[in-house]
Order: sequence, then C-alpha cells, then structure tokens
Amino acid sequence: MKELDVATFLAVFQEMLGPLLWALIALAAAATVLFVWVMLRDRGLRPRRLVWAEVAGLAGGIAAVLFMLAVTQSQLADIGGPVDWVLVAVIFVAGGVGTVVAAYGVLGALRHLA
Repeated sequence: MKELDVATFLAVFQEMLGPLLWALIALAAAATVLFVWVMLRDRGLRPRRLVWAEVAGLAGGIAAVLFMLAVTQSQLADIGGPVDWVLVAVIFVAGGVGTVVAAYGVLGALRHLA
C-alpha cells in the first residue's frame, strides 16, 4: 500500500466496529456541536469546567485504550514495536480529547439548565 486512502480506513473500522462506528461518529458530531454552542454562549472557556472536563478526559483516554484492546482482542503484552506504542498513545490522546470536548459541553449545558 503506497498511499493512504480514507475509504480503506473506513472499511477497516466498519469491519471492526460494525454499526457502533456510526454511533461513535454521531456521538462525536453531537459532542462537537454541544461544545461549540457552550463556547459561543459563554464567550470563552470557563477554567473550573475545563479542569473537570480534563479529569474526565484522563478516564476517557484510558477507556479508549481498553476499548481498543477489547475490539482487537489483544493484550498489552502484544504491543511490540515503537509504532505500536505510538498508535496506543494516539488512541489514548484521541479518546482523552474527545472526552474533554464532550464533558465540557455536557457540563456547560447542565450548568445552564440548573
């Protein structure tokens, strides 16, 4: 494979996750819209809310790695080379950032409702 193709990645993720892939994509889109709405409404970041969202992000990163291990039916002992460790780190960061965005949006929406 000499070039990266988005369709190939989509097919691999569809094979691994099945319908859950589309639910995750919809969840990510909804979290992003909620985050942008809260940011526009508050006209910026709120430090206390951001700290709590970052704490949740740590748990989200760990959950993303555990989810990856479950989906691929692997163990941490199966991680061999440097590329594997980089991929695990990327999955951790992606799960963490996604959780921070979602948690910040939810905390902002709940604060507004209460």
